[in-house]
Amino acid sequence: MNATIILIVFVVYTALLFLVSHLTSRKSDNQSFFTGNRKSPWFVVAYGMIGASLSGVTFMSVPGGVYTGQFTYLPLVFGYVIGYAVIAFLLLPLYYRLNLTSIYSYLEMRFGQKSEKTGAAFFILSRLLGSALRMYLVVFVLYEFVFKMWGIPFWVPAVVFIGIILLYTFRSGIKTIVWTDTLQTTFLLLAAILTVIYILKNLGISYGELMHKASEQGYTKVFETDWTHNKFYLKQILSGAFITITMTGLDQDMMQKNLTCKNLRDAQKNVLTSSLLFVVVNVLFLSLGAGLIYYAQATGFQLPVNEAGVVVNDKIFPSVAFSLSAFTSVVFVLGLVAAGYSSADGTLTALTTTFCYDFLHFDKNDKLTDKQITKYRKLIHVGFALLYFVVIILFRPFHNESLIDKLFDIAGFTYGPLLGLYTFGLFMKKWKTNDKAVPYIAIAAPIISYLLKLYSPQLLFGYRFGFEILIVNGLLTFLALWAFSKKTDCALK
Repeated sequence: MNATIILIVFVVYTALLFLVSHLTSRKSDNQSFFTGNRKSPWFVVAYGMIGASLSGVTFMSVPGGVYTGQFTYLPLVFGYVIGYAVIAFLLLPLYYRLNLTSIYSYLEMRFGQKSEKTGAAFFILSRLLGSALRMYLVVFVLYEFVFKMWGIPFWVPAVVFIGIILLYTFRSGIKTIVWTDTLQTTFLLLAAILTVIYILKNLGISYGELMHKASEQGYTKVFETDWTHNKFYLKQILSGAFITITMTGLDQDMMQKNLTCKNLRDAQKNVLTSSLLFVVVNVLFLSLGAGLIYYAQATGFQLPVNEAGVVVNDKIFPSVAFSLSAFTSVVFVLGLVAAGYSSADGTLTALTTTFCYDFLHFDKNDKLTDKQITKYRKLIHVGFALLYFVVIILFRPFHNESLIDKLFDIAGFTYGPLLGLYTFGLFMKKWKTNDKAVPYIAIAAPIISYLLKLYSPQLLFGYRFGFEILIVNGLLTFLALWAFSKKTDCALK
């Protein structure tokens, strides 16, 4: 596909986002930026959450991952449904009862300021790395298929992409993002659906025939029954539940959108609806992966490989899409750009919110005027955008495998302390932990978890930890908090 056409598609879609931003940012204030004035319709949030949850990593890594992992990603998705139920009936009632803007304010109420800042810091670290990784994937594709052939260095599309997100979230933050997410979800899903339809038409087969042929070749295997395998299905289900609880329920980015709903009941309807839609959407992306691989086999298309001759999963979708036709190329670019924007814009706003509320305590500082809050908020927003750029550039040399695995590896170590803190806070209400010890516990638990994952085959009779290392990490944090605790006479928050 002509690089100029790709660039035009990118520009047109970006202009559409700015139009939405303009329409939604009128009469905006600081509360619009942080809470959306708590007026978002629940069904709009639910639909937009699909795009925000999937991101560019899912858009490329899930279809590409079928080549080596078949459909074994699906049990992880089944676990997501369990996790969303926990969020709906355990975490959301807490957040709404306390009327939180930043969910880490709960940690201060329950334990103290050091715990609050520790939780907020781990979120910032988690999301800064995870979201920058998602953004990197979009920048990587734009660079490989557009800017590289023009001799433009990698950092240029990185600056352009981050600058655009900064501009359209600058004024009204989460109020705009709730609506731009709906646009992005639509284009992301259309990209997958239209590509599948085009492949079926090109090969002259039905969807059922495609799945039958993919099954015969072993690409639709869902349940890995080898208990030592890192994708053993029970591990996947359990991990999926805890990944959702932590990466959604204990994540300011995802919860900030849910907390823009008018009331708790609407927020619960949003979360439960999203969980069911998420299963359907992931089946769609796995089916797309099977279609891409079967198309390559049926037509003799050479899948992309690295210097060692190993197929690069993350390049399968773009390579096939660009080879099919100009139409599928445009569709792919639209989907990828939509996925990239949806996963990055909300995170940038959430990072700003967390820093403003959990480190600068905007909600408690009566001396700050609304004008000063706006000034500091904008400066912090720009600061996090610059950090995005640094992380993307630093990550460039390490892209040599499926990014979705890297994403969950990061989550397993950085979200574990949050899981331990909230579990202890919610279920050990008569125990008061030592707030000063929390930062040290939160650092030690991931280190021990990493060492355990590294040496688990030798220590545990061949067992290899996968995403469930997150649970171990949370358990270590929980036990350490208990060790530094004292029982009280009355229940705490």
